[in-house]
Amino acid sequence: MLLWSIITYSVAINVNKLIKPHYAQIWQTIQLIPQGKVAFYGQIADLAGLPGRARLVGKALGCVPESGWRGQAVPWYRVINAQGKISFPIGSEHFEKQRQLLQDEQVVIIGSKIKLKEFQWQPDLAELLFSLEF
Repeated sequence: MLLWSIITYSVAINVNKLIKPHYAQIWQTIQLIPQGKVAFYGQIADLAGLPGRARLVGKALGCVPESGWRGQAVPWYRVINAQGKISFPIGSEHFEKQRQLLQDEQVVIIGSKIKLKEFQWQPDLAELLFSLEF
């Protein structure tokens, strides 16, 4: 019993160490996407200081804690592919959920495509430097 208590205590202390450091960078970057805007996986990777790691962004989104990151939600649904499309298969439960969440923010979706010229997040890089902690 004592060993179990020590293990449980140790795990509770080291929860943040279990999170891959790149995931935290990605989540923090995604948290900066404003309502009504979208970014693509590669763009998030670049802004998070991880150029060429678009697939890592997808993996990180699949591991977001239920409570979010640092007490704030991670708006996963604002991340789309480089073609301006929702990546989930059309008609799937996840596709419909992402589409609805984006439409709730007034993002126009035709089929599975979003007009990037109108809705793509283009952050001010100077402001971004002061907002990110890595």
